[in-house]
Amino acid sequence: MKIDRLIGILSILLQQEKVTSPVLAEKFEVSRRTIHRDVEDLCKAGIPIVTRQGIDGGISIMDGYKMDRTLLTTTEMQAVLKGLQSLDSISGGNKYQRLMDKLSVNNSDILSNNNHILLDLSNWNTKSLAPKIELFQGAIEGHKLVSIRYFAPSGDSIRIIEPYLLLFRWQAWYIWGFCRLREEFRLFKLGRMDEIEVLEECFEPRKVEEPVDTGMEAFNKESLRITAAFEESVKWRLMEEFDTEKMQKKEDGRIYLEFVWWDKESLFRYLLGFMDSVEIIKPEELRAEFTLSLEKIAEKYK
Repeated sequence: MKIDRLIGILSILLQQEKVTSPVLAEKFEVSRRTIHRDVEDLCKAGIPIVTRQGIDGGISIMDGYKMDRTLLTTTEMQAVLKGLQSLDSISGGNKYQRLMDKLSVNNSDILSNNNHILLDLSNWNTKSLAPKIELFQGAIEGHKLVSIRYFAPSGDSIRIIEPYLLLFRWQAWYIWGFCRLREEFRLFKLGRMDEIEVLEECFEPRKVEEPVDTGMEAFNKESLRITAAFEESVKWRLMEEFDTEKMQKKEDGRIYLEFVWWDKESLFRYLLGFMDSVEIIKPEELRAEFTLSLEKIAEKYK
């Protein structure tokens, strides 16, 4: 986009005394004529840019012009570049790495001193996730309706949504959009959708409600309070999911934990992930129901 290129050119001019149009043309993958037009546009915007011909010629900002020659501090620039780097972990390419190189031209210290944090937003399904993100990015920018087939615990359905925001939350990617079927804003998990089609029809952007933690509301409902005993061998997993201060190791060597859950079905599925390393202690009725579920599972393998 032109505005991105103009900002990039200005950033380069602020970081070095002089640069030639062939160098800029190569970096931004455009013609020299386009670079000259961009320079004219920057001049019209009030930035006094000087061009000089000859061996020592080039493009520069007029000497003596009162302007902070760093749009961002080094720390701020490192934070921006680290965010850009994390986006490449989603796309599986190096598009944002190229942008980082442009923004940090002639200042390699910014990149070399920014390696103590690594943000990787990818997951096991990156190959299938990246195209979905790209489709929704285009739909959001063009205000295009999107048709999806969405899979939920209640079954799958075809939805027409107005996409507004891409979110990375709870270790997964979501679309925050207006669902025309439910007639309200909702979060849609990208991993639960297929048959995605960006429609030709555009929508008139409406006032966007702030994304709410719709998925987290259930976590706050104390519909079930459970006490369970876990084997010491799975403590590593408990530490990732619960407050360690709530864990009590008793004489039998097991870790006792009291916690709340929102429904029995998801609780049983969660506990099954621990195989024989967990036992429900109370309530007794929940223990009995879990035992019945285990018996039904065992029956399938007889």
